[in-house]
This record gives sequence, structure tokens and C-alpha cells, in this order.
Amino acid sequence: MLGSTILNLRSRQATSRTALARVFGASASTLCLYVDQLIAQGYVQETGLERTRIGRPKRVLGLRPEAGWFAGVEFNAQRVQAVCVDFAGTRQASESCALPDQPDVQTTLRTLAGVVGKLVAQQKTPLLGIGVGVPGLVDRKRGTGRYFSFIRQWKDVPVVELLQQHFKTGVTIENNLRVVALAERWFGGGRDLRDYVILGPRSGFGMSIMHDGMLMHGAHEVAGEIGLWSWPQPEGGRALHDTLSATAIYRRMARLAPDAPLPENLRDALLKAADPASEEWRSTVLDYARVIRSVQLLVDPEVFFLHGPLTVLGTDFCGAIESAVAGLLPQLPDFQVRIVPSSLGDDAGALGAASLAMEAWNPVP
Repeated sequence: MLGSTILNLRSRQATSRTALARVFGASASTLCLYVDQLIAQGYVQETGLERTRIGRPKRVLGLRPEAGWFAGVEFNAQRVQAVCVDFAGTRQASESCALPDQPDVQTTLRTLAGVVGKLVAQQKTPLLGIGVGVPGLVDRKRGTGRYFSFIRQWKDVPVVELLQQHFKTGVTIENNLRVVALAERWFGGGRDLRDYVILGPRSGFGMSIMHDGMLMHGAHEVAGEIGLWSWPQPEGGRALHDTLSATAIYRRMARLAPDAPLPENLRDALLKAADPASEEWRSTVLDYARVIRSVQLLVDPEVFFLHGPLTVLGTDFCGAIESAVAGLLPQLPDFQVRIVPSSLGDDAGALGAASLAMEAWNPVP
């Protein structure tokens, strides 16, 4: 109950004792006891009075930003990104570090610890927890990264154990696209949504699903790994990774070979190569529309949030996909798909990882 009280105050879903009691279906006297305990522990403060037309003014509650902070770190095969979020849920600082080409496990883990260590050195309040967005398959119970093909020897890596030994605090891991879904809930367009999907075309292609306010994992933690879908091509079946990743889309739009070298700035290159009048644009839009219609029929989200380099193509790209979906069978006139380019930027994964740590933390009774 104490942890849930903190989360409701942080999200501003409830900002008074009366509102908290209504959320939990508990008596006001019970919630007063919890709130008074959190105030005594230095986590909650009264920030003023809210006057209403009926009844006495309500004491407005808020979190004390100086009570501590959470580190969020997310990585892929190219870079490590980390952020500091204070106790009230406000981003305070960020750090990033590029990884060398074809990094191995030890290099990646050293960089993770180094980037978080830089944030620790900057903060004067206690580190309360670390959230980590791990690429590929994860085992949340064991705290390991199970498999990721783009980092050498990345198999059953004990990420949680190693970071706990280094920083002496709680560490929680999750797939990096799933933490992006948490970032949308706390910092982006998903604040008031219960059902939405994250589209993550980067070096691969995957998605994460928020269903009824909960992340979907599946029995084997592979829900959303649609990049592994077989995708028909004229020359035979290939994985969806090979067709709809951001790198594959760039090469398609630039009319390059599938193994052509990538530019240093993929976003700028995509913007230059994209031509809405071209056949490459139309075929890309249609491929995305077919995938999104399939996902829509499976999980029926309110919104698809587009993340990664393709966001540079903006609302024109998303709108073209929406129109293409509307033209596909079966016709669903009452269920118009919405696709929104995320506004969170490149550190969405790190923000989501910090959100993971915030949601996992509980005060000591």
C-alpha cells in the first residue's frame, strides 16, 4: 500500500488523502495513517490547499524530489544511454557513451557501470534503484540477458547481479522495448491510455504491448518479438527484421544493396532518402500497414507509438500508414488505427528504465 500510494502521488492520479482513499477503496482514516508515515519518512509533503465548492479544503500532497533518485539505463549494440530521475519523477541529468563496433559482453557491462557511475558522482541524494532496458530476450526472474545477437557472447548474462554488486542497490531488468512502453506511460503520450503498442524499428524490429495497463510478456517472455515473423519476399521467406528495421528501410528508400554501409547519422540519411512519390515509400508504407493491421486484430490498441529513427519521417509517414491500413481487408470503419511518432527522443529507453525502477521501489515500513 505504501508503494502504491507513492505511485499514485507521482502520477498525479490522486493528490489528497481523500482521493487516495477513493482510489484504493479504503477509509480516509486508514489512508491518513499511510500518508502520515510517508511524511515522517521524508517521502511525502503537503504542498498547499485545494479549495472546492463543497466541503472543507483538501490538503494537496506531493513527493519530495530530494528523497532520492532512480537511474535508468538502456543499451543496444551501438550505445549506452542513462538518465537520473528524482523521487518526484522529474528527469534531472543524462549520460551516454558509444560502444565500439561489434562489442563483447565485458565491454558492454563496463560501459553500463561507467555511465551509471557518472550519474552517481553527480547526485547528492541517495540512489534508490536502477532499472535496465536490455535488448533481446531477458529472464526477469533470474535477472539475466538471455540472448542478443548483436553483442558478442551475449547469452545468459547476469546483469542484475553484476550491477547490484557494483552499486549496492536494487536492480530491475526488462526488455528494452518494454521499458519504452513505461516511458510513454510516465513521460509521453500514454499517460491516460490503458492499451497501446510501441513500434520499435531500429537495427531490428520489435514491439511492446501495454494491455489493460499491464505490460504483456507471454509465457516465454517473447511477446512482441515480431521481428522474427517470417515475411514473404520474391526471393523467398525472410524475417521481418530484414524488411522493416530502420536500417532496412533506409537502404530500401535509398535504393541500396541490403548489405550497403550505413551512414553515420541514420536519421538525416532517412530524411534525405525518403520520397513520398516513390515506389520505395509506397511499398514501405504498405508493408507497415499490413503488419499493423495484423497486430490491431490481435491486441486492439488505442494507439501505436512509433519510436526509433523512422520518427524523423514524422506525421506524413504515420498518416500514410493509417490511410493504407484503412484500405486493407477486412474493412473496420469503426476502428480507425492511430499511429503517433513519439516525442520522447533517443533517451526514451533510459527514461523507461528509470520508470521501471520507480515502479519496483517500495519504502521500508
